[in-house]
Amino acid sequence: MLNRRNFLTAAVGVAAAAGLSACAKEDEGGSSGSSGGGSKKITLGFSQVGSESGWRSANTDSIKSAAKEAGYNLKFSDAQQKQENQISAIRSYIAQKVDVIAFSPVVVTGWDAVLKEAKAAKIPVILTDRSVETKDESLFVTLVGSDFTDEGRRAAKILEKVLDKAGHKGKVKIAQLEGTTGAAPAIERAKGFKEIMDAEHKDDWEIVVTQTGDFTRAGGKQVMAAFLQSNPDINVLYAHNDDMAIGAIQSIEAAGKKPGKDILIVSVDGVKDGFVAMSEGKINAIVECNPLLGPQLMEVVQTVKDGGTVERWIKTKESDFMQDQAKDALPTRKY
Repeated sequence: MLNRRNFLTAAVGVAAAAGLSACAKEDEGGSSGSSGGGSKKITLGFSQVGSESGWRSANTDSIKSAAKEAGYNLKFSDAQQKQENQISAIRSYIAQKVDVIAFSPVVVTGWDAVLKEAKAAKIPVILTDRSVETKDESLFVTLVGSDFTDEGRRAAKILEKVLDKAGHKGKVKIAQLEGTTGAAPAIERAKGFKEIMDAEHKDDWEIVVTQTGDFTRAGGKQVMAAFLQSNPDINVLYAHNDDMAIGAIQSIEAAGKKPGKDILIVSVDGVKDGFVAMSEGKINAIVECNPLLGPQLMEVVQTVKDGGTVERWIKTKESDFMQDQAKDALPTRKY
């Protein structure tokens, strides 16, 4: 896993390299203006995970609009949640001799080969939203994104407040809806939550069932229905994103239970639909994960292209919300 405390001076430059054409959907964006006061227009190749959630759609919109505002030539690809598509897209960007490559990795492992190809071509790589595991940290410049482990810790701490507010007594039996298997947010949100649970609630909290819902509403609905069949005494749901929580709510209601009361729900992200569900009393608390990374990413791209130094990990600013804050916060939500 990347070392998030060090700093690294960005490598800059472009060289020709052989590549494969992308299997993912690819389009180009950006304005016709030039950035940097008349300097050569920056070409940024960006590979997105997919469009599996409201959060991801907001993230894509932020990146596209920020690239246009910056005057960059954006080459965008949608990997449709397949690592092989992202690898093909990155190789295509190398072949096209883009100035900078950025991507949000589907999973954490399996990137060394293609990242070595980008390094050999002297094209700097920026990670967004998610991290990768590699022994060679020179293969990428920086990560622009959230601290997923801390989000898991925050989810556990806000669950304490939820339980106290609900006047809950007795054993806390938790169902966990995990994100995509092998993805950084799934791994780290589970890790952070368990860290607090084991340290502070070893005797009264238990994760009785856990399974991936693949960050989708359909997955959350299907998996929660199975959870309720196998463990009807679940009284807490920890969902790794709002979309899975919203899907799970449908199954909870179908089972004749009240979400937010019979089963207390804490989720992560903070999309509008999540806040709507929270304002209706169906989600008890949300840990925010900010998808609006576009402006930060474009600033980093410019710094890297100019040969500047950037932090190894550029964190996003986020908040936590309880149910009684939902109605007031909802009108100001930007995603």
